[in-house]
Amino acid sequence: MKKDLHPDNYRLVVFEDLNNGFKFLTRSTTASDEVTKWEDGNEYPLVKVHITSASHPFFTGEERILDIEGRVDKFKARAAAGAAAKEKRASAAQKQAKRLNAKIEKAEAKAENSKPSK
Repeated sequence: MKKDLHPDNYRLVVFEDLNNGFKFLTRSTTASDEVTKWEDGNEYPLVKVHITSASHPFFTGEERILDIEGRVDKFKARAAAGAAAKEKRASAAQKQAKRLNAKIEKAEAKAENSKPSK
C-alpha cells in the first residue's frame, strides 16, 4: 500500500443542512471559514451543505422537489424557449414552402401558356 496516501488532518467539523437546519458533528478534512457553537459548548468549523440524509427523499420517504438554486425554473424556461423557437422555425419553413410552391405553379403555368399549339 502507498504511504501517505490518506490525509492525516482530520478534525471535528459541524455540517449543517440548509434545507431544514439539521446539524451533525463528525470528523472531516474539509476547510471552512465559518465556526459554530456545538451542544457541548465548544466551537467547531461549520460546513453548509444543500442536502443530507435528514432532507434527502430516499431517507425521509417524502416526495418533494429540492430546488435550492432555481434549477427547475431555469429548466422550464429553457424548455419553453426551445419549444417557441422550434415552433417559429416550423412556421418559417411552412411560409417558405408556400412561396416555393407558388413560384413552381407560376412557372408551370407560364410554361403551359408558352407551348405552341398543334
